[in-house]
Amino acid sequence: MRCPHCGNEIPGKECPECGASIPEESRFCMACGARLEKEAETTGTEEDGFDLENRILCPDGTCTGIIVDGRCTECGKPYPESEPQKT
Repeated sequence: MRCPHCGNEIPGKECPECGASIPEESRFCMACGARLEKEAETTGTEEDGFDLENRILCPDGTCTGIIVDGRCTECGKPYPESEPQKT
């Protein structure tokens, strides 16, 4: 398979669904759209301990972080439930 822009050879493989030539590390076929990695559909990953299904997103509407140990991993804002109650 060749890059349409620079002409360099791209390591490729054949799609098991339609037989089209696709890049080696593709997760979907560019011709038919078939999903190529069945093992990626599991919930959570044991390797890094990160559970995608149960993550808590940052409450700031513009931040891309997640809540870990009561704080956002990107902006550092505390999660509302983890802030100390003022009396």
